Amino acid sequence: MAGGFVESGDVSKQYNGRVTLFVILSCMVAGLGGVLFGYDIGISGGVTSMPPFLMKFFPKVYRRMIEDKNISNYCKFDSQLLTAFTSSLYLASLIACFFASYVTRIYGRKPSIIVGGAAFVIGSVFGGAAVNIEMLIIGRILLGIGVGFANQSVPLYLSEMAPAKYRGAINNGFQLSTNLGVLSANLINYGTEKIKGNYGWRLSLAMAAFPALIFTIGSIFLPETPNSLIQRGSDFKKAKIVLQKVRGTDDVQAELDDLIEASSVSKTTNQSQFIIFEKRYRPQLVMAVAIPFFQQVTGINVIAFYAPLLFITIGFGTSAALLSSVLIGVIATTFTIVSMFIVDRFGRRALFIVGGIQMFMSQIIVGSVMANKLGDHTALMTKSYAYFVLVFICVYVCGYSWSWGPLGWLVPSEIFPLEIRSAGQTIVVSTGMIFTFIIAQTFLTMLCHLKAGIFFFFGGWVFIMTVFVYFFLPETKGIPIEQMVRVWREHWFWKRFVGDVKIEDGEELRTP
Repeated sequence: MAGGFVESGDVSKQYNGRVTLFVILSCMVAGLGGVLFGYDIGISGGVTSMPPFLMKFFPKVYRRMIEDKNISNYCKFDSQLLTAFTSSLYLASLIACFFASYVTRIYGRKPSIIVGGAAFVIGSVFGGAAVNIEMLIIGRILLGIGVGFANQSVPLYLSEMAPAKYRGAINNGFQLSTNLGVLSANLINYGTEKIKGNYGWRLSLAMAAFPALIFTIGSIFLPETPNSLIQRGSDFKKAKIVLQKVRGTDDVQAELDDLIEASSVSKTTNQSQFIIFEKRYRPQLVMAVAIPFFQQVTGINVIAFYAPLLFITIGFGTSAALLSSVLIGVIATTFTIVSMFIVDRFGRRALFIVGGIQMFMSQIIVGSVMANKLGDHTALMTKSYAYFVLVFICVYVCGYSWSWGPLGWLVPSEIFPLEIRSAGQTIVVSTGMIFTFIIAQTFLTMLCHLKAGIFFFFGGWVFIMTVFVYFFLPETKGIPIEQMVRVWREHWFWKRFVGDVKIEDGEELRTP
């Protein structure tokens, strides 16, 4: 058994059913949560590069950018207040996800999605109408609450609604939606930056209210997942009806029996949210922390948050920088679609490893060029080198978009048994938001001090995470969620924590 590989065909059984129109429509509505998440990521980097926005809320940064000829090229945008505008969303999301965990577990996935949508609507209105920095930050905090609730519930919703053999493609729809949101924000920023009258940034911030309203209203009509209905003790007949509807067949008894059995096991287990820290759940706990941590230290959010500022730093004008961000959004969306088509064919591990190698090489190349061609006080890069850097940033984004981008959400959403699913997803979201907040708050300062070395910093982490996946992450493609525990029991390293598994007379026996 090489690395962490487990042959999935030996451990899974297949249920009846197909991808129905009902599932597609439900997942499209839920996926709007990803669009809003992406929009809020992309919009901040664009508006912070617009002179009217900087003059109104961050005049010191604007004067430094225009007038200060002695400051390092890498330090023009170093401002804790400016980074607070971006990072406040993720701090609010971190706190909100703990409340969202309770709502998701006790009341279901659907109510959590609705709360998230309502917060998105209100936050968008506050941002677009902001007259001072306090109102601007309040809007970002409200958006952060929306992100916390949506990111807690939507990946679970997608994984639980999807048939096992298509779960990878459907769950990757969340990352596709996120990329579509980023792309939409970049396109809107590119258009509003050209509006005269100093209100283009207001349109950029406020336009999120329209998809947020659709998301909120649509969520009201979403069905609850069969898993959640059974977990909360609802009528099993209702769960069966929903399961028949989402699978497109009346023959769902085998899947229903497994869901009921998993729920029964979870109810006979200690119901404390702290049981995830028990030894038998050690693999899931490690992945719940490691995967979102690694996803953030790929450095992708540096591109998502600050791409326009980064491109201005290396020599592009404001409009060209925003257009370059649009190009990155197109590439990210395209290769996330590619991932949707290949993830259930080639598996999670292969995409993680190939994407990691691609990202590592790209970051080393970008860092090397910037170190040699962009000094502290020298003239900015020539256009040819600036475009060379842009090309390899695009190669990097391509690698992320078919690997750590979608899989960073997919794998955590499919590995938890029912009794720790809500707690596990809370750890995933909170870990992601903690490190998103840290990176968003510190990047401009890190860029100022590390300069081009920032790309070597993130490249080093990409190398570490690729090695980690090779040795410690088993393959999960095609395995029903309720049977996922078997991949850990057959893994060369994790079986020492969860016990090995033997099959005798059709019965599964655990060996400590």
